[in-house]
Amino acid sequence: MRQGKGGSGRGGGRRARLQAPASLSSRLRALLRRPRHGGLLGSNGALAAAMGLMLLLGVALGLGLGQWLEADTPAVMEPAATAYRPSPAPSPAPSPQPPSAPTPTAAVLPPPSVVAPPAPEADAVPAWRRYAVPAPEAAGRPMVAVVIDDMGVDRGRSRAIADLPGPLTTAFLSYADDLRAQTRAARRRGHELLVHMAMEPRSTAVDPGPDVLRVSDSNSRIRALVADILARFDGVVGVNNHMGSRFTADERAMRTVLGVLKERGMLFLDSLTTDRSVAAAVAGELELPFAERHVFLDNQNDVALVRRQLTELERVAEAHGYAVGIGHPRDATIAALAEWLPELEAKGLVLVPLSAVVRERMTRGGGA
Repeated sequence: MRQGKGGSGRGGGRRARLQAPASLSSRLRALLRRPRHGGLLGSNGALAAAMGLMLLLGVALGLGLGQWLEADTPAVMEPAATAYRPSPAPSPAPSPQPPSAPTPTAAVLPPPSVVAPPAPEADAVPAWRRYAVPAPEAAGRPMVAVVIDDMGVDRGRSRAIADLPGPLTTAFLSYADDLRAQTRAARRRGHELLVHMAMEPRSTAVDPGPDVLRVSDSNSRIRALVADILARFDGVVGVNNHMGSRFTADERAMRTVLGVLKERGMLFLDSLTTDRSVAAAVAGELELPFAERHVFLDNQNDVALVRRQLTELERVAEAHGYAVGIGHPRDATIAALAEWLPELEAKGLVLVPLSAVVRERMTRGGGA
């Protein structure tokens, strides 16, 4: 029977222990109470078994402690004033849906091929209309525009012109001092503004002054000089030529200048210093707002001559419905205009800025 106790008895006892429910801690204590042999903890087999049981015990204790703390001691973990609220469980991911076309809304941009029209702006109005001085109502009366060239250099006489009743059209030279101050003062007094641009004369004995445009200039040189001159001014409706009997007869040169004015929305007044001028033809091709001088008022600084020329201006206006006269800041011109301007209404004429004549010409499809 010792054999049963030592062999099958021991085996039976081992099977009983494996089948009996026992905690991991009880098994560990039983193992540690076994006799030690061959070292600090006995045999290698016993040591390995003990370490394995300890590892299992740690895992079990960790799981059990977490459940025990969560179930039995919430007050220890959550101060009453700041009770922890567990985050809700994440919602299950939605099942994939087939892609659908986006619903059109106001925020959806148009397709790349569609370009929205730009919003209207004040700059969309051409300069010759934007800076035009309001014209009196003609009411069927002939219109007279009086343009005074060479403004700005002789400041005293230029100021005397600006003091006359308007609206006159004042053409300032590009090389006058204090251009912006002088032009603004003229505009405040109700007069329209032009740039009086120097152009090459036929006679080499005549000095046109600084900033002159020449036929020998390249297109790029002409464009650059015109742009530089225009940049010195504010509020001008356009340009007229100072001298220029040679330049205005050259088609390439005039096409270059008038092209710049077209780009900038300006008008051109041909002073007609030569009967060979091509300005009217080129302006017509470019559809540029345009007018021509009809009468020179003061080829001589003589009051009697200026009065006669003003009478001629009246005749042209009555014949065509409008007329453009050009004078200069001279004593005779200032005196004659001071007498003549207050008489216009009684004569059945109306004084208008140059832009009003240009509008009338365009209404007629060109005009005289």
